[in-house]
Amino acid sequence: MRVAAFKTLKQALAKETGVLSGIVNAQQIQGKELSFNNILDLESAYNCCREFLEPACVIVKHLNPCGVAMCCDTTTAFVRAREADPVSSFGGIVAFNTAVTKKTALILAETFFEAIVAPCYDDDALSVLSNKKNLRVMRLDNAGSKEISLDYRRVGGGMLVQNFDNHMIDINTGAVVTEKKPSPEQISDLNFAWRVVKHVKSNAIVFAKDQQSLGVGAGQMSRVDSVKLAVIKAKENFKNDHILHNAVMASDAFFPFRDGIDTAAKAGIKAIVQPGGSMRDKEVIDACNEHGISMVFTGIRHFRH
Repeated sequence: MRVAAFKTLKQALAKETGVLSGIVNAQQIQGKELSFNNILDLESAYNCCREFLEPACVIVKHLNPCGVAMCCDTTTAFVRAREADPVSSFGGIVAFNTAVTKKTALILAETFFEAIVAPCYDDDALSVLSNKKNLRVMRLDNAGSKEISLDYRRVGGGMLVQNFDNHMIDINTGAVVTEKKPSPEQISDLNFAWRVVKHVKSNAIVFAKDQQSLGVGAGQMSRVDSVKLAVIKAKENFKNDHILHNAVMASDAFFPFRDGIDTAAKAGIKAIVQPGGSMRDKEVIDACNEHGISMVFTGIRHFRH
C-alpha cells in the first residue's frame, strides 16, 4: 500500500472513531515524502514522548527508543537523549513534547536524522532546519492528549485489534516487595524508566538514572539476554564501566529466573521495577535482598510485541 493511501485510510478510521491525534494527522513542514517506516518510527517516538509532562526528548531507531531524557529544558533533554546512544541515534527519529528553539535546532542539526516531530517550532528554529533539505520536519500539537485508541496488527487472512496500551501507574502506588525500600530519587527514576520500557519491544529492559536512559535491551528471546545487552550498551555508549552504579532498571514483564537480577546487580543496579507474577517471584525477591536491591511490583505488564 502506498503511504498516501495508508494515510487516507488511517484518517478515515480516525474520523469514524473520533480519534484525530495520531501521527498521520501531523503537519509536514519540510523534507522528503514520508516512507512507510518513517510513519511507524514517528508514531513510536511520538507515543513515548507524550508520556512525559516535563520537557522530554525521545530518539527512536527501528521502533525502539535508543535514547530518552527528561529535563528542565528542551535543548538539554535532546543532548542527554542523544548522549544515551549516539551511535544508534544517527539516522533516527526524534520527538519532542515542547517547542523546538533555535538553540535546540542548531545542536540537532549536528547529527543526521530522518525526521523530527514536535508540537511547535520557533521561526528561527525552522530557519536553521531548512538548511537540512531532506529532513522531514513534522508538527503535531496535541502531544498531551490521552485519548483511547486501538492497536491493529495484520495477520494472514485477517486483522487483530485490541485496545492500545495506555495504562500507566505511579510507582508510588506499587508494592515494595523487598527488605530495602527505594529512595525518593530512585522512585523518580523508576517512574521514568517504567514509562520508557512500555515503548520498547519485548523482552524489554531499560536502565536509567537522573531522568536519562542509560542502556536499552530490546527484542531479545530471553530476558537475561536483554539485561546483558542493556549493560553492554550503557558501558559502550558512556565509555564508563561504572555508569550503572546506583542506577535503576525497568522490566516490561516478570523475571522468570533470578539470573537477570544477578546480572543487573553485578553492573551496579540498586532499584528495580517490574510487574511481578512469576512462579519464581520469591527466588527473584530473595536475589534482590541478597544484593541489597529494592524492588517494586506494579501488577501490570506491558510486553510490546
